[in-house]
Amino acid sequence: MEPLRQRNRWYAVPVPRDTARTKERLLDAAVAEFVTHGLAGATMERIARAAGVNKERLYAYFGDKNSLFATVLADKLIGIADAVPLNTDSVAAVAEFAASTYDYQVDNPDLARLIAWEALAGADATSGEHIRAERYGEKCRQLARAQRAGIVTSALPAPHLLALLLSVSNWWATSPQVAKMITGLDDADPSERAARRTAVVEAASRLVQPAAEHQPRAAPLRRPLAADDGIRRPRG
Repeated sequence: MEPLRQRNRWYAVPVPRDTARTKERLLDAAVAEFVTHGLAGATMERIARAAGVNKERLYAYFGDKNSLFATVLADKLIGIADAVPLNTDSVAAVAEFAASTYDYQVDNPDLARLIAWEALAGADATSGEHIRAERYGEKCRQLARAQRAGIVTSALPAPHLLALLLSVSNWWATSPQVAKMITGLDDADPSERAARRTAVVEAASRLVQPAAEHQPRAAPLRRPLAADDGIRRPRG
């Protein structure tokens, strides 16, 4: 007799298995493991043990360690992309995108750590590069359209403008120890977090402001005095 799961496949009878919850436990354990040890130092054995699941099941669901890391990072990146869409309707909207990115990074510190570990692991560990590049590409196209409309500055290419906006937003999360050395406080202090957010908004606004609006107005040139202007000058 065929096993029940085989018969269920043919007759489309759902098999009562808590697969989704098991995968969630495994992903939670994988996030903690990769954040702490990075891709090179993490082990599938510790992840499975922390989730209370046998290692064979972990491999069956997610493949090898590189594939699991890619899944974990992709989930985190989808989270920030969904939570913080780019709006290029105005300078203020772009600045708010930068500030919201800062907020998300502070509230979800695992993302910055995973990206840092990915960078340390080298190019071979870069996961979902084409999909991620396309998402960044869409943001660049949004900025380029805003540039053509005169909403944001055209002084920089759109990809460089996006890179600088993300740098302003993300640096606090990627270098928290340096930020604390500079400011004397960390983002656990509410007033410091608010001050950093304000700085991000101001910096992003200045970064994307069209040149004609943020350049200081030049002082009017004074006409040099002519020899016959009626003013007496000393001789000799």
